[in-house]
Amino acid sequence: MTSFGTLLSLLTIALLSVSCLSLQSRPFILPIGKDPTTNLFYTPVGVGTPRHNFNLVIDLGGPILWYDCNNHYNSSTYHPIHCDSKRCPAGSACMGCNGPFKPGCSNDTCGSFISNPFVDAVFTGDTGEDVLFISHTILSGLLSGCTSSDGFSGDLALLQGLPKGSKGILGLARTQLALPKQLSISHKLPLKFALCLPSSNKKGLGNLFIGGAPQQNNASKFLLTTPLIINPFSTAPIFGEGDPSYEYFIVVKSIKVGGQVLNFKSSLLSIDNKGNGGTKISTMNPFTVLHSSIYKPLVRDFVKKASDRKIKKVASVAPFEACFDFSTIGRTTTGLDVPTIELVLEGGVQWTIYGGNSMVLVKKTVACLGFVDGGKKPRTSVVIGGHQLEDNLVEFDLVSSKLSFSSSLLLHNARCSNFRS
Repeated sequence: MTSFGTLLSLLTIALLSVSCLSLQSRPFILPIGKDPTTNLFYTPVGVGTPRHNFNLVIDLGGPILWYDCNNHYNSSTYHPIHCDSKRCPAGSACMGCNGPFKPGCSNDTCGSFISNPFVDAVFTGDTGEDVLFISHTILSGLLSGCTSSDGFSGDLALLQGLPKGSKGILGLARTQLALPKQLSISHKLPLKFALCLPSSNKKGLGNLFIGGAPQQNNASKFLLTTPLIINPFSTAPIFGEGDPSYEYFIVVKSIKVGGQVLNFKSSLLSIDNKGNGGTKISTMNPFTVLHSSIYKPLVRDFVKKASDRKIKKVASVAPFEACFDFSTIGRTTTGLDVPTIELVLEGGVQWTIYGGNSMVLVKKTVACLGFVDGGKKPRTSVVIGGHQLEDNLVEFDLVSSKLSFSSSLLLHNARCSNFRS
């Protein structure tokens, strides 16, 4: 006969197992807002003691969470990481400071290369540990970078190009110090995250799900998947020889407008032996940027198919080329009734871009095709930007190296603002 003690032990183990499973399956959910001036996306994060509330810009290609620790900032719970610490990433510089000593100013400290994509420079800062307040949870033991904005101005200002009031960047790249990787280790979460970007704060906030896309709302029923690939050549501002890119690339096989394949040199969609070409996804580009040899036929075919629908073309409005009289465009559940743009992806799936994601209202009377000419020699041929991601649920699974995407949630009578876990 099994003893009471054995039964109690088995029950305890079972409860602990359920508890662990519950912990594993619960993602961190961070609200996402959209800045109407820069068209960038941000999330609120609390840092340090006393708590400092910062808006951090969401950067899919950012390698680290970093914030501005200027002369107005201090924290009693901040601990710099020593140069000799095992937690100091390989290749990091060893930093020193003349004082006064505070976050961002200490000696023998593991350096952090801090980059802002809108500044043509890389800033040096410190790698440290402090309490973070994320998703109604107090977290300790996570590493971040900080540097002071004091002493920098103009084109070299630390926060140049970021939304007013933002104090840094939350990086989501394929790196050891990116927040998804750190939380997957500390909280035994799957190494995946999902973005659902809002179209405007007036319609409600979106969400960043660290640990994977929500399983409710029948999300899995309409998610399609395609492989995430690695560009073997770094696209970072500073890198070592042989470093691969930590940004997120996918394979686009062809591009269609209204179901008709665009005619351009297909090799532009492949990554060449120098790391040029291909397609990546970026939240720091407000609109999709295309190689000129792709952009021009896209605009030509879009304008022709729009004309067939009696949509009246008007003068261009920078940075957009194809603009139209708003009053001549119909409406659908997925936005303005214009020709669709389809990205045919590896695996035979298709990412369809409807009017809500292709068109931008630049004036009360003018709507433009929200794609930008990237010139004849861009590093990457197709950079899918933030506007094209709005009201789409997009999951980055770094374990199985796949991207899952919904296309427009408006097809399912939903928005990112009401899409919850």
